Amino acid sequence: MTIDTTHERKVGSEQVQVRVVDSDVHPTPRYGEIDQFISDRLRTLLAQRSAMAGNPVYYDAPDYNHAFAMRTDSFPDDGNFAGSDPDLTFRQLIMDAGSDIAILGPLPNGGQTDEEAHELAAAYNKWQDTCWLDSENNWHQRYRGSICAAIEMPEEGAREIEHWVGHPYMSQVLINAEPRPSWGHPKYDPVWEAATRHDIPVACHLGRGQHNELPMSPVGFMTYNHDLMVSYSMLAANQVMSLIFDGVFDRFPTLKIVLIEHAFNWILPLMWRMDAIYAARGPENGLKRKPSEYVKDHIWFTTQPLDYPEDKLELTNALEWMEADKLLLFSSDYPHWTFDDPQWVAKHMPEQWRDKIMFQNSIDLFHLPSTVPALPGQKRPY
Repeated sequence: MTIDTTHERKVGSEQVQVRVVDSDVHPTPRYGEIDQFISDRLRTLLAQRSAMAGNPVYYDAPDYNHAFAMRTDSFPDDGNFAGSDPDLTFRQLIMDAGSDIAILGPLPNGGQTDEEAHELAAAYNKWQDTCWLDSENNWHQRYRGSICAAIEMPEEGAREIEHWVGHPYMSQVLINAEPRPSWGHPKYDPVWEAATRHDIPVACHLGRGQHNELPMSPVGFMTYNHDLMVSYSMLAANQVMSLIFDGVFDRFPTLKIVLIEHAFNWILPLMWRMDAIYAARGPENGLKRKPSEYVKDHIWFTTQPLDYPEDKLELTNALEWMEADKLLLFSSDYPHWTFDDPQWVAKHMPEQWRDKIMFQNSIDLFHLPSTVPALPGQKRPY
C-alpha cells in the first residue's frame, strides 16, 4: 500500500481529548535496519541463523505460511515486513482505526544466549529512538516506546532502564516471561527496583520462548496452535503467583506489572483460589494482604484477546466480578491478524467502564497526556 503523506504531516492548532490508548502495537525493523545498533559478531551470527533451513516459529497460526500471522494490508509496498513502516502504521492505526496514542512493543528475537538477548534489547531501544520516536516519524506525537530490558541479565536490564527512563516518549519497561526461575526470585530485584524508583510500569508480552524455554503444559509440549492459544495464559498465571507469594510486591510496594496478550478472564478464578488457600493456611509466607488485593493494586491486563461468549451478559458479569474497570487496558495487537478494532472493543465494554478501559487506565498508569494535537480527518471510534 503506497501512502501519500504530504497532507498528513500537520496537526491542528487545537487539542483533542485522548479517547483510545492502544497498549499493544508491534513495530518491526526494516531489513538490515537493526544492524547499525548491534556488534559485527552478533550481526554475523544472526545472518547465519536466518540462512539456515527450518522455521523457528513453533505452533504456527493457521495463516502463517501466507502472511506470517499478520494483517495482509500491513505489509508496505517496499517489500519490508508488516509493521515496519511508521507512516503506514500511522495511517491504519491512528487515522483509520482511531487510536490516539500507540504504545510500541517491539519483540526482539534471535538471541540464543543471555548476552545476546541483552545486546538485542539495547539495540531495539536505540532503534525505537532513531526510527520511530524521532521528530521525523513521531511528528504527530502519538507513538510511545518501550524500554526493552533483558530480564535474563537483571543488572544489565536495570542499566537499560536507567539509561532510557528520562526519554520523553518511553512509557514502560518490556521484559520476557519465559526465562527461569520465576519472577519472584530475588535475582530480578534490580529490574523491579529500577522500575519502581522511576515509577514506570514493567510489561511482558506473550512469547514462545526458545530451546529449553519453549512453552510446555504440565503434561508436556502442546500439539497444535490451538493448544498454545488456549493454554499460554498458564505461564502468566504462574508469574502472578510467584510475584505475590514470593513477596515481590511487599519488597516493592509500588511495582506495576502489565501482562500483554496473555488474556485476562483466568484471573478471576485464580484470585478466588489464591484467597481461599490464603484463608485456609494463613499468612505463612509473610503476605500482608489477601492475594487478590495485590492483583488489583499491582497488575493490569490488555483486552486482546477478548474472549467473547455467546451471551454478552456472561462477559459483563465476569468483568464486574473481576473489577475489570481497574485492571483492563485496551489493546489492538496491530499488525497481527488477530487485530481488534477499537470501535469493536468499545462496543463490547460495559458503558459505565468504557472510558476507563479504552483510555483512562492507560493515561493514569503510563503517565500519558489527556489531550493530543488534533489530526484533521482522524476517526473517532466512539
